[in-house]
Amino acid sequence: MTARRRAVVVVCDSLAARLVQPQVAPALSALRSASAHFSAARSVFPSTTRTSSASMATGCLPGAHGLLGNTMVLDEDGQLVRLSVGQPGFLDRMRRATGQTLRRPTWAQRLAAHGGAIVMSNVSPGAAYLQDPDSYGHVYHRSGSRGPGGTPLDDGLPIEVGAAGDAAMTERFCREVLRQRAPALAVLWLSEPDHTAHHTALGSPEHLAMIGRADACVDQVRRTVDALDPQGEHILLVACSDHGMETVGRRIDLDALLVEAGWKSGPQSGDVVVAPNGNAALLYFSERARADIPALAQWLQDQDFTGRVAWGAGLADLGLPTGTALGIALALRHDETANAHGVPGRSVAVQSPFSGDSSPPGCGQHGGLGSSEQQPFLYLRGPGLDPGERSQPASLIDIAPTVLHHLGVAADGMQGRVLQ
Repeated sequence: MTARRRAVVVVCDSLAARLVQPQVAPALSALRSASAHFSAARSVFPSTTRTSSASMATGCLPGAHGLLGNTMVLDEDGQLVRLSVGQPGFLDRMRRATGQTLRRPTWAQRLAAHGGAIVMSNVSPGAAYLQDPDSYGHVYHRSGSRGPGGTPLDDGLPIEVGAAGDAAMTERFCREVLRQRAPALAVLWLSEPDHTAHHTALGSPEHLAMIGRADACVDQVRRTVDALDPQGEHILLVACSDHGMETVGRRIDLDALLVEAGWKSGPQSGDVVVAPNGNAALLYFSERARADIPALAQWLQDQDFTGRVAWGAGLADLGLPTGTALGIALALRHDETANAHGVPGRSVAVQSPFSGDSSPPGCGQHGGLGSSEQQPFLYLRGPGLDPGERSQPASLIDIAPTVLHHLGVAADGMQGRVLQ
């Protein structure tokens, strides 16, 4: 192996820090002990995978990079249109509507001339492509793989979402990406335990088994890194999650409630458009409806399903943009009630037309400000990082500047900071 510095990032989707325990995730627990462990790490808001992916890739909060949730509303020819960010074609529609994708450069863009980036992802297409929306490097996904310039790749990633697909992807990632191609940045994004937790109880045998399967994938990456860099002198290994989960206590149909209260004339009316994001919702307003924002914000705050309401300048406090069609951010009510398996954290969730039967009451969901969903795990192991717990504030947006610092590439314009 050459002495060129590299970075390897592996993400366990939706694995809360408190669930990384030796009896369930022995490899991650051992890695935590051998790494700089950022115990105060936090997600972004909304705490959704697609938002998290964009924030990790840009080192910026949603208000700066412009990707505001798993569901977003775009102004298309004067009409506010609600769309799933997870669909393969979303970024094309975003580009047509706004003239661009993300408003800040990604790590793939910054590294295009410095060893490149390769991403393998088994989550939604939208979350995968947000790692490199303008195709500066290589992104492998079951919905389509592409290289620099958007060139379709013949050697795609024909796997299914879930543990079996994660395992096949990890084997290829370690063999081909880490050992053979050796880009400056290699990212592996697992679908578990998120995929299972949306359909089962947190802490159930099924959920714990999927944490174990993700743990085995991380261990395979760790062992490959150790073989490539036995003295730990060149490779920065980042193991993390994007957010955790809360148990759904109940679901609400926010569109129906707004219609019933007279804030919307009908479920499909375009003056107030709700973007559901699991345990959160973002409300977008047409120009003629913006005068209603203060009163609607107060009405929302008075409801029994509400945790926090932000509007006006308060949006910036949540890392969201001001002065756009986004008028109100709603985090649903949450508490620390434990479920039948002893996992604390319960939240109200918003029904979504894009999620089908996912996350019914009793199962896992995320998106809001609950303590579990806002507490991902974050372990860094590499040159200059002594093992041990770090209690200082840390965020998903700190990962990219830390990676770029390790690689000797500028991180100007990023809102995150280098973790030490």
